[in-house]
Amino acid sequence: MTALPDDSWLLNIRPQPSRVTAEEYEALPEEIARAIEIVDGYVVFCAAPTPDHQTAGRRLTNLLERYADAAMREGHPCLSVNNDVNLRLRDLPLLNRRPDVVLYRCLDRERGERLRAEHALLVVEIVSPGSETQDTTDKLGEYAKAGIPHYWIVRLDRTGVSIIERYRLDSATRSYKHTGTFMKDEPGESPLISNPIPVVIDWAALEV
Repeated sequence: MTALPDDSWLLNIRPQPSRVTAEEYEALPEEIARAIEIVDGYVVFCAAPTPDHQTAGRRLTNLLERYADAAMREGHPCLSVNNDVNLRLRDLPLLNRRPDVVLYRCLDRERGERLRAEHALLVVEIVSPGSETQDTTDKLGEYAKAGIPHYWIVRLDRTGVSIIERYRLDSATRSYKHTGTFMKDEPGESPLISNPIPVVIDWAALEV
């Protein structure tokens, strides 16, 4: 996340007895929007990620993009992968997150589609020292309630991605069920994931 250039923009939305609307959020400069999330209409500041966090996000994006391309060659409908991107979960009250990585159905640019929960197939959050509760509790519930089919919680060690916790949506309860945890140090072949697309977890490709 980039540093805020100044705090003059806060005068329009703070103090916040009233919530930020989708229109107000969309009117913000990009450098401001990239530094915040909106939860139930209220601004949540995003701490700047560490270099290792940023690198791990790129590595995961590249890995998923490679397998998304392979899936499309096999006939899967158009897929996109992006990192640190706006994801609209709800309009009222506004809930807008910026996941570390998202795999989603391609958007219709001509119609001006924005990335929303119904497009997302997989959301990935990389846990930072200050984001444990958000990533493992708050966002776990938000993404499930929004109907996103798959959620990964990723943890790092000094060499890169070391743990991937996988969750799959139970559509009946709108909650996630833990489907397994991959650990880099476990012996054996590289883990294979079949949903939402086939992916082989190449730990070497996820080093930072």
